[in-house]
Amino acid sequence: MKQSLTLGRVTKFMGLGFLSSFKDLFTGKLEKEDYKAFLRKVIVPIASVLLFIALWHMGAKALYNVEAEFRIEKALNEQGQAAADEMAACIASGDVSCQPNTLPSPSQVWASFQSLLKDHALISADKAAFIEKTAALNEKRIAEGKDAIVYTGRPSFVDQIFRSLKTVFAGFFLALLIAVPLGIFIGLSPTLKSAFNWFIQIFKPVSPVVWYLLVFMIVKTLLIDSSEDSSFSISFIAVGLCSMWATLVNTSMGVSSVDKDYINVAKVLKLGNFQKVFKVVLPSSLPLIFTGLKITLSVAWMVLIAIELLAQSPGLGLFVWEEFQNGANDSNAKIIVAMFVIGIIGFLLDRLMLAIQNWVSFEKTDAI
Repeated sequence: MKQSLTLGRVTKFMGLGFLSSFKDLFTGKLEKEDYKAFLRKVIVPIASVLLFIALWHMGAKALYNVEAEFRIEKALNEQGQAAADEMAACIASGDVSCQPNTLPSPSQVWASFQSLLKDHALISADKAAFIEKTAALNEKRIAEGKDAIVYTGRPSFVDQIFRSLKTVFAGFFLALLIAVPLGIFIGLSPTLKSAFNWFIQIFKPVSPVVWYLLVFMIVKTLLIDSSEDSSFSISFIAVGLCSMWATLVNTSMGVSSVDKDYINVAKVLKLGNFQKVFKVVLPSSLPLIFTGLKITLSVAWMVLIAIELLAQSPGLGLFVWEEFQNGANDSNAKIIVAMFVIGIIGFLLDRLMLAIQNWVSFEKTDAI
């Protein structure tokens, strides 16, 4: 009875009873096992985050001092004591023109994040004003069969995030449409498996830069007479080709490892090829297929940054490259902001795929 009560408390703590666990902690009603779970699930992660921020702050400060001392020493050796004193005073004053441009501190990164959000608000307001101003004119142009006037201002950081998400999902669905059907055919046929094995083994390790160049060669020729921006097409096709291999391999493995008894039952029931695939083969191989899809989405998000940079597609990859090339005093901080955003979105995409996999597996188990 006591054991089940404790288990219930832990379950409550892990779920909706999170706030009540805080109450129990401060009132002394938290039992030993609950207390250990509280430390492990709440206190330890918070402590590790605070330790990370502290180490980051100390490292940034140390690097700042190293570069500041180097600049003062350089001024002393090249121009004398007066120049060195002037450089030291300039650095101490916080003047942007002479500040060391090294690893930014957590506070600088947070300030840059807020600056990017304010910039997004300004750009969104300008875009809304432009649309309102040109609404009547665009209606007239469309009625005359002409193209509407579109907003061509620079995208904000948030706009670039959505552009990257659009690109990665387009590439992911392209990979899914290619890899899953092809993997099913390869898994069902040993002959096709032998025929495609060399192709998979050779092209699977190819760098995303090379895939980008190959896609660029093809797409620029196909769209040679088009006035459309081809950067999005090049980006998502290259992302899809780079990331599809895990899904292709896992799908073929999942299909080829389906229990032969299931196949024999399908033959006894005289199921057609499509019925056999959709009612027997796919449900049995779903766990491996979704494992491949999870890897594919992760790889797609990782290679996206390099491909957007090369394709000059206005997403996070181009944002990072432009800030690096810019070399402004807050450019490094903005790059760190982009790094955190990329990591958080990658984590959320992985959780999304895991949730879909669990949902599909639950439906499958319930059906059986």
